[in-house]
Amino acid sequence: MAPRLQLEKAAWRWAETVRPEEVSQEHIEAAYRIWLEPCIRGVCRRNCKGNPNCLVGIGEHVWLGEIDENSFHNIDDPNSERRKKNSFVGLTNLGATCYVNTFLQVWFLNLELRQALYLCPSTCGDHMMGDGIQEEKDYEPQTICEHLQYLFALLQNSNRRYIDPSGFVKALGLDTGQQQDAQEFSKLFMSLLEDTLSKQKNPDVRNIVQQQFCGEYAYVTVCNQCGRESKLLSKFYELELNIQGHKQLTDCITEFLKEEKLEGDNRYFCENCQSKQNATRKIRLLSLPCTLNLQLMRFVFDRQTGHKKKLNTYIGFSELLDMEPYMEHKEGIYVYELSAVLIHRGVSAYSGHYIAHVKDPQTGEWYKFNDEDIEKMEGKKLQLGIEEDLAEPSKSQTRKPKCGKGTHCSRNAYMLVYRLQTQEKSSLTVQVPAFLQELVDRDNSKFEEWCVEMAEMRKQSVDKGKAKHEEVKELYQRLPAGAEPYEFVSLEWLQKWLDESTPTKPIDNHACLCAHDKLHPDKISIMKRISEYAADIFYSRYGGGPRLNVKALCKDCVVERCRVLRLKNQLNEDYKIVTNLLKANVKGTEGFWVGKSSLRSWRQLAMEQLDEQDIDTDQSNGKMNGDTLNKDDAKDDKKDEEEELSFNEDILCPHGNLCITENERRLVSKEAWGKLQQYFPKAPEFASYKECCSQCKILEREGEENEALHKMIANEQKTSLPNLFQDKNRPCLSNWPQETDVLYIVSQFFVEEWRKFVRRPTRCSPVSSVGNSALLCPHGGLMFTFASMTKEDSKLIALIWPNEWEMIQKLFVVDHVIKIIKTETDDANPSQILYTSEPSLCPECREGLLCQQQRDLREYTQATIYVHKVVDNKKVMKDAAPELNVSSSETEEDREETRPEGEKDPDFNQIMHAFSVAPFDQNLSIDGKVLNDDTATLGTLGVIPESVILLKADEPIADYAAMDDVMQVCMPEEGFKGTGLLGH
Repeated sequence: MAPRLQLEKAAWRWAETVRPEEVSQEHIEAAYRIWLEPCIRGVCRRNCKGNPNCLVGIGEHVWLGEIDENSFHNIDDPNSERRKKNSFVGLTNLGATCYVNTFLQVWFLNLELRQALYLCPSTCGDHMMGDGIQEEKDYEPQTICEHLQYLFALLQNSNRRYIDPSGFVKALGLDTGQQQDAQEFSKLFMSLLEDTLSKQKNPDVRNIVQQQFCGEYAYVTVCNQCGRESKLLSKFYELELNIQGHKQLTDCITEFLKEEKLEGDNRYFCENCQSKQNATRKIRLLSLPCTLNLQLMRFVFDRQTGHKKKLNTYIGFSELLDMEPYMEHKEGIYVYELSAVLIHRGVSAYSGHYIAHVKDPQTGEWYKFNDEDIEKMEGKKLQLGIEEDLAEPSKSQTRKPKCGKGTHCSRNAYMLVYRLQTQEKSSLTVQVPAFLQELVDRDNSKFEEWCVEMAEMRKQSVDKGKAKHEEVKELYQRLPAGAEPYEFVSLEWLQKWLDESTPTKPIDNHACLCAHDKLHPDKISIMKRISEYAADIFYSRYGGGPRLNVKALCKDCVVERCRVLRLKNQLNEDYKIVTNLLKANVKGTEGFWVGKSSLRSWRQLAMEQLDEQDIDTDQSNGKMNGDTLNKDDAKDDKKDEEEELSFNEDILCPHGNLCITENERRLVSKEAWGKLQQYFPKAPEFASYKECCSQCKILEREGEENEALHKMIANEQKTSLPNLFQDKNRPCLSNWPQETDVLYIVSQFFVEEWRKFVRRPTRCSPVSSVGNSALLCPHGGLMFTFASMTKEDSKLIALIWPNEWEMIQKLFVVDHVIKIIKTETDDANPSQILYTSEPSLCPECREGLLCQQQRDLREYTQATIYVHKVVDNKKVMKDAAPELNVSSSETEEDREETRPEGEKDPDFNQIMHAFSVAPFDQNLSIDGKVLNDDTATLGTLGVIPESVILLKADEPIADYAAMDDVMQVCMPEEGFKGTGLLGH
């Protein structure tokens, strides 16, 4: 038996021999487990649950051992946010902006670019006042150059370990939650920067992008017939190198410059020959920039999935790159030195993380820039090994090749930056302009103020912790009550008092009170008995209440519990006695009626009732566990009580009298009823001579008479209208019967309700009227045409023969007569037949009904739509053809509310998996109308429930060289659409 249960049993053991009126103070204290053996501190390792004397393991260990000042606060040392000496400043990742941070660090360490940006004019002067900056208003950069200036100035001279680039990102309009293509960002931003700087007067500023990053090559086409060369000059800011099938960077460059043959349908039109001729085409490098950006095309389009994928191919590259063999003109210096490696960690093109390894141009040391964290590489060496180890393993992944001295290989590098080699390290010193330095100084002042504030908060927390430590050391030793006066305090409050992270609130003991506003016996397990001395200090310092001393022990609850426990013990003996008494025969005038169901379960009902009495004081005044029942819970409890019958209520009729059904009750002796009544004093009592309910007898007779009447009516109506009941020989408008010129109409609803009554007259009420008003408009006109009643509206009406109509008018009350009349015309064509209705059709209401029906078809929440694939103008239905459960015409908010949790709108991928057709190859149509409007709803496109959409797939294109064009035309990506990068 668990210790807690043993303790509870011991606390109430005396109740087996003590009567309720004999309960003493000693018994009360036993019930509250006060005089039991106290917990021995030093031996007990954890809190004894249920023992109010145990004060071990409630959180005191935090304060009684060696004290660490850092445990008194949760504030980090502000100096950890300070920039380390001779280190660089990091950039905060705003969600998915690591790709932006990597390029910002690479551009920042391009000293020439940084110096040129500092020379740009700025509106910062408008914010200057005297020797400083206006305090009333923060400086806000207005242009992209000003944002970059301020950002570079902070990266250069900030005291912070990392800075926030949100102003720059916001100015570009980038989505911080969406990771974009880093290579595309680099191209677009360089184009934007060049366009912005081209408006500057200073040539060192205006031409900086071209000087640093711009090279030139020529597309050269040579005619094989006449040898004429045709050149097309083009500038470039990076070389895009295909890495598929290559292992070395030099192989990628060679393929980029390789000669291409123009033959067959791809022949070249030579202006000299004035005809198409075989030719060769190649790229010739004419000039190279100071900074050579080599984009490794790791992210390629996968035609099978319709998405980009990442190539995890290892590419080897050296720290020195000689470009002279690839140049058109060999004069000049073309040896480049590796200055940066941009890395994408991850296997997917749509996720992962971007970091940058960049060389300090002034010291030659390598650093790893990982958003806020910057790590200096040892020994001035580039180390990529750890970045390669972070990639996810793949069975098909090739092993990393061995790299010699001065060479590296990577399967995650997506951009290599080389700088033109010089004899000496860069001696260029870039000074932050005065107006920018003042901005940086102001930010540094704010940072220092923050550091002081955080340090003061840490100190205050430590001081409070030390004071609390002294308080706990003093009071915890005085908590045990022993033989001195004592009080009870909530265990939860004591634990919060000892919890260093939770501010101490006033004491609240209300959750432990019984219905008599005293301490409940069952709540002693969540209370602790402490000395009156400690209680006085607690209440004086923290307040609260109510205070619970020895007078708070509730005698009423203990007495009631004692009574219930004795009754439970007595219940087993009484059960045997009642069982024997039920075996005896009872004379008709001496017994009592008891429900058979109650007799079968009286022992269980009695036990449940005693349990309810046991916890009744908990529920009184809504003080069970300190919680009050809300209205909904109270209603549910009341409903449950109403549904569960109490003892002997199973023989009550609806009027509260003895039921008339004798087989549900049994006669028991007076002695047996006396025993049962001890446990159920409020149970309904019916002596054997008690008469059954007179009202129920009358209703029983009336019910029997009504059933007989209903059966008679049903038989009469079924005999009078046999064809209408069985649907035999029913007239049809599409094949008008020859034997009559008139047919009558009733609603199909009337026919169905009447058939239900005829089939089950004892369960259904008779149908007394024919409600034809449902078929008429408010003006009294018919809502259906003759043609519609032969087709789509035929399910709403029932046709009646004239002789049946006469019988219907006798049996039912008819509100409106509706009939169809067939008339042969008297013109030259005697076979021409005219059908008219009485009342006649109401055209306006009919048109309104049709509009509403169409609207209902196109406004639906959930519907099934079928997709058929068309091959060579023939439909092909596969087993896996999708049945799309879609939402159509509601607003986006409505769809979100009605859609089950986890369900998403269907997309082209469902069709792709079913038919193996990529989204960009899918051409969808319905009734000859192409579905290409992404903003329209299904309803506006005419797609109604059970519609069939036709899918025609574009034929695959074998020419993979044209794949980029296909991707751009058939599957455009949002990319940087709508951002400031495309604003120029």
